[in-house]
Amino acid sequence: MGLFEASSLVVGSVIGSGIFMTSGLIAEFLPYSMPMLAAWLAAGIVTMIGALCYGELGSMFPRAGGPYVYLKEAYGAAPAFLYGWTFFFLIGGAGVAAIATGFAEYFGAVFPVFESGRLMMSGRLFSLDIQITAGRLISIAAVIGLTLFNGSGLRKSARGQSILTIIRVVLLLGFVAIGAWYGIKTRAVNLKPLFPPAGAWPGWSAFGAALITALWSFDGWYAASCAAEEIRDPRRNVPRSLLLGTASVLILYLAVNIVYSMALPMERMRGVVRVGQEAVAAMFASAPQGTAAPAFAGVVALTIFGCLSANIFFCARVPYAMARDGLFFRRLGILHPVKRVPDKALWAEAAVAVILILTGTFQKLIDYVLFGLVLFFSATGAAVIVLRRRAPAVERPYRLRPYPLLPLAFAAVNGAILVALAVEHPGQAAVAAGLIGTGIPAYFLWKGRRRRPQSGTGGPRAGEA
Repeated sequence: MGLFEASSLVVGSVIGSGIFMTSGLIAEFLPYSMPMLAAWLAAGIVTMIGALCYGELGSMFPRAGGPYVYLKEAYGAAPAFLYGWTFFFLIGGAGVAAIATGFAEYFGAVFPVFESGRLMMSGRLFSLDIQITAGRLISIAAVIGLTLFNGSGLRKSARGQSILTIIRVVLLLGFVAIGAWYGIKTRAVNLKPLFPPAGAWPGWSAFGAALITALWSFDGWYAASCAAEEIRDPRRNVPRSLLLGTASVLILYLAVNIVYSMALPMERMRGVVRVGQEAVAAMFASAPQGTAAPAFAGVVALTIFGCLSANIFFCARVPYAMARDGLFFRRLGILHPVKRVPDKALWAEAAVAVILILTGTFQKLIDYVLFGLVLFFSATGAAVIVLRRRAPAVERPYRLRPYPLLPLAFAAVNGAILVALAVEHPGQAAVAAGLIGTGIPAYFLWKGRRRRPQSGTGGPRAGEA
């Protein structure tokens, strides 16, 4: 992949259902236009700082697995394994299952015969009651189909990601253009009041809650770092693609949220999950009834489909890197001899997602994904400082500046979010810690089975001819 394809992977991994469903939740905390936009801007800046941190680490270690490799180099194999273990089952597996379910929800809105709640059959898997709905069938079909596609070869899958990303960006820009026309037509009356009146500031705790909610919609920004071995000139293009991708997403997100604020008064936006759909209904109130909603649902379904494809693509690279180091199922570290992609790792991640979809357990696991993400984000941000001290001689084609301000800020913000989540939801924090902790005995199991240590720099590389 060149710079454009790698940047498209970043954009494609981020833009899914979040931008269409999050703003109403943020408006619940910040019911004024400018504070809401400020929360989105702050989330984008935090994400871009993270991209700069990962950019330096990626230029040092341009290998498959991204954060797994950085944590291993900074702290050793055990913390890196815990990240990979958590990523495989929780962050990647549950995340793919959730994205696929979101796609099925909107697919059913476009084609009512596949309405997601329609029961097709039921049964038992071990001790779990399994209900096969149309939504679950569509979700599983999407995961299997896109896994087949991403396993067909790097060139074809990378080109497909880029095409899907271009289509989605064009659709979003079209939505922004329509919103700008609507704003001019209505003189942007719904934007006011821009700021809360004197003495009515919701408070910094409300802003922090809004920031956490917005950050969730930026997840996937590190995609290019996970697929570094499949990027041309990775020491330069991994940092560039991370920065270009996250900056592009931030600009699009701000533009879309300005459209929401022009289309809907804040009191109508507050607490609305499908805020994008509400905005379209307001802008096309004069259109024939029953035409705007299905069309918009189709746009959202296509957007989520592209996001699902990109996530399936990059999520498999983490277990592939672990297996190649002898710290996971060894067969997952093997490349297809012709297609040169980690097809077994792709299917392993897909199998986890399918099981979670069938059992519905991803809905419970997804509550704990954010705990795992911010924990390892904070540790990876701090890894920039650790490696500056421990490995000063390692080549760094890209050096993060200003140092150490940015990595400290990224680690501190994510650490603060982790503490806030733990204080606000101690039960969920304890369960999340327990889920991550299940990787400790697994690590010693694989460490004991490993016949000899592997450097992680040897062996075949994903995408090599």
